[in-house]
Amino acid sequence: MKIVVTGSLGNISKPLTEMLVKSGHQVTLISTDPGKAQQIRAMDAQPAIGNISDLPFLIKTFTGADVVYCMTPLDFTATDLSVWNSQVDNYILAIRETGVQRVIMLSGWVAHLLSSVQPEKKFEALPGVAVTFMRPGPFYSNFYHLKDMIRQQGMIVSNYGGDDMIAFVAPEDIAAAVAEEINSRVADSLKVTYVASEELTCNQAAQIIGEAIGMPGLQWITASGEQVKQGLEASGISARVAELLVEMQENMHNGKAQKDYYLNRPVLGERKLRDFAREYATWYHQN
Repeated sequence: MKIVVTGSLGNISKPLTEMLVKSGHQVTLISTDPGKAQQIRAMDAQPAIGNISDLPFLIKTFTGADVVYCMTPLDFTATDLSVWNSQVDNYILAIRETGVQRVIMLSGWVAHLLSSVQPEKKFEALPGVAVTFMRPGPFYSNFYHLKDMIRQQGMIVSNYGGDDMIAFVAPEDIAAAVAEEINSRVADSLKVTYVASEELTCNQAAQIIGEAIGMPGLQWITASGEQVKQGLEASGISARVAELLVEMQENMHNGKAQKDYYLNRPVLGERKLRDFAREYATWYHQN
């Protein structure tokens, strides 16, 4: 099949491209960086250098594709979500214009619960298109963003935590789940697939990370949404994005995320938090 992958050489898109090429597919990988074209070709994939904000480029790249994998990174410094929303709209317009019949959309664990943004609803409106929403839990790599908090406060603080059960996930396991979904050739009009590597309470996750970095007893404390919002803004995140993150976290604390997840529980991926924690500890002490 001819498959278009977005996300450049990121933690999901790079291994996904490698898996799809190995399975015999013709893969086009979108990147904004011309300097990555050679590396993409070395993976036996075709580079498409451009921006998903450029609708004519997206239409040209999607033309003739059997499957497109769509992801939209969130800019934490954006003052509003207009660019993010316009990128989602561009996907919809390009899919309609080119007649792509199958879409894999990287969503999120709580995306369907959010009131402020509803990207899945836009994809649901595509007539005659088989759409799979991949809903991974919080990434292991999110711990990289918590380094300063752990060092300065000696704890992790968010408006979820403690004994909240979280379906943590490794990006590599997301890539494997997306590849499996594409290779399954399932033609459902709409499908939801959760992705998780390990189910842990926040306290259990904090203990694993803490032991790895030499801080046994590291705690994951739950604070109010307003406290978390103020802390995010103080760290340079815009007020609008901070509100969105707080809304996401609230749905992980109030049990709504876990309710639907348990009804559609996936087979857990291979990479566990302790595997990641060893790498994280090396990085943590070097940075």
